[in-house]
Amino acid sequence: MYSEQAMNRFKDPKNAGTIAGANAKGEVGNVQCGDIMKLFLKVDENEVIRDAKFKTFGCVAAIISTDAACDLVKGKTLEDALKITNKDVLQLVGDVPPQKVHCSIMASEVIEAAVADYRKQQAKANRK
Repeated sequence: MYSEQAMNRFKDPKNAGTIAGANAKGEVGNVQCGDIMKLFLKVDENEVIRDAKFKTFGCVAAIISTDAACDLVKGKTLEDALKITNKDVLQLVGDVPPQKVHCSIMASEVIEAAVADYRKQQAKANRK
């Protein structure tokens, strides 16, 4: 069902946790399937993502998809992070069961949510 690559990521997700001083947070979830993803980003003054961590409640595919999303966004600008698709996530995690592909879609959505949060906070700060 899951590739060895996927199971290795699940057994040792290197991006699990939160970031002290994170300046962007995204959350997406699907209560019906039980997956909730939270993404924490540390974005520098040039809008480059310097660090990414996650907390995910859900299945194997949800956890590995969020972990992979963290790897994919690190070092990218916010604009480049928004170009990350679920196919990019799947390529990094390896094979998952077809009914679990939606978790990779949620991973790209949580990136979008975190970027939107960062931009909202910046707009608010610039109005002051």
